Amino acid sequence: MSASAEPGVSGLEVRSIDYVPLDERHGKLWHLGPLWFMSNAQIATLAVGLIGVTEGGNLVWSLLAIVAGTVTGTFFMAFHSAQGPQLGLPQMIQSRPQFGYLGALLVWLFAYVQYAGFNVFNSILAADALHRTLHGGVKPWAAVVTVAALVVALVGYDVIHKAERFLTYAFLVVFGVFTVGVLVTLHYPAGSFDLGAFRWTPFLAQFGVVAGYQISWAIYVSDYSRYLPPDVTVRRTFYWTYFGSALGGIWLMVLGALLAAWAGGNFETITSIDAAGDEVFAGFGAIVLLFASLGLVSVTALNMYGGSLTLISGIDSFRRVRPALGVRLLTLGLTAALSLAGALAATSDFLKDFNDFLLLVLYLFIPWTAVNLMDYYVVRRGHYAVAEIFDPHGVYGRWGWHGIIAYLGGFAVMIPFFSVGTLYTGPAAKALGGADISLFVGLPVSALLYWCLTRSVDVAAETRLAEAGAAALERAAHEHREP
Repeated sequence: MSASAEPGVSGLEVRSIDYVPLDERHGKLWHLGPLWFMSNAQIATLAVGLIGVTEGGNLVWSLLAIVAGTVTGTFFMAFHSAQGPQLGLPQMIQSRPQFGYLGALLVWLFAYVQYAGFNVFNSILAADALHRTLHGGVKPWAAVVTVAALVVALVGYDVIHKAERFLTYAFLVVFGVFTVGVLVTLHYPAGSFDLGAFRWTPFLAQFGVVAGYQISWAIYVSDYSRYLPPDVTVRRTFYWTYFGSALGGIWLMVLGALLAAWAGGNFETITSIDAAGDEVFAGFGAIVLLFASLGLVSVTALNMYGGSLTLISGIDSFRRVRPALGVRLLTLGLTAALSLAGALAATSDFLKDFNDFLLLVLYLFIPWTAVNLMDYYVVRRGHYAVAEIFDPHGVYGRWGWHGIIAYLGGFAVMIPFFSVGTLYTGPAAKALGGADISLFVGLPVSALLYWCLTRSVDVAAETRLAEAGAAALERAAHEHREP
């Protein structure tokens, strides 16, 4: 089936963590562009762009930090996307060859916490936006947002792709007008564009949060490319994912920095968006917020979908799970319930909590992304025995000590460089005036340590095993599909 084939799977999605057989591969490669653009082009991303300004940096250096952080973080995220069509698997199940059948639970736990955490923030923002425009209370709207996202996530892969394409076209109109209005009508403090007013700490804080936000998408990407046929190239898959995500991220983060500089100490995400929209023309702020709430529903659905896959992967580590619609419904419902509970219990100190959460996400997934990419592109070069990933006694073992040691080693050397607001500042970060450079330490250490530890891996034997079991893998995938 070619990469341009029209979708061949309709109705509620049945597959979850299982392999997608070749005759079910469908979709167009360019669909990755609007999906990742719109995933980033929502107002939770806008909040990521506030950090540099709110921590005392001037506007121009905050904007440069946003661009640099996006370019850096998206690079790693987009390389994960190319794994989906080649393996036909969602992202996190691919951690078993590096961490082992049980060892992968380490990163799956962190991934599930991330999904839930992002959904708490997304639900709060969407509920605030709907309450401000339509009234009715924040908590009831949080429940509405959660249910709507649950329905989208349950239908699954194809409807998520279609929804993101529709929202992308609408976004270009609504936020195009909003962005031009912000640039033309708002006024910024003196010195906002003074290149001589550089400060390391807010610059690196903004850079680190942005890079962490982009790297945090790495645990999603194969989920939304795994139905594509394997004849799409790694390069083109990378490009569509990279530029879609980077453009959406930069656009919204730059808007966030502009609004923060304009509002100063009075900045509050929903209120400031509403006020800035009304500066363009009366009532436009409400239009922007209503559209933004739709974007937040869509990205909440992405989080539920990925959270469900991660939860199923974890359950499968203890008891084999037959991929089925009932399993998807159960895990989606649990993920939605946990996210809603968190949203209803969350404090109002959104900006500070979100900043700290993003930094913690960055710390947890820097070693994972280094290990996973080093394994896929350098050690095994894309050759995996997919059937063995689902065998607790298979070639990848129950505990992948190479991956676990590389992960823990990379994380350990980062600790002195951590700088998480008032929570913790490591000795190295203190010596640098609070600047956080842990990203530049953890990535190379984890990657090189994993490479050194895997010099003895017999990739040729694994490749022969994969080739011998390819036909059986296709047959098994069809047998596991519900009628």
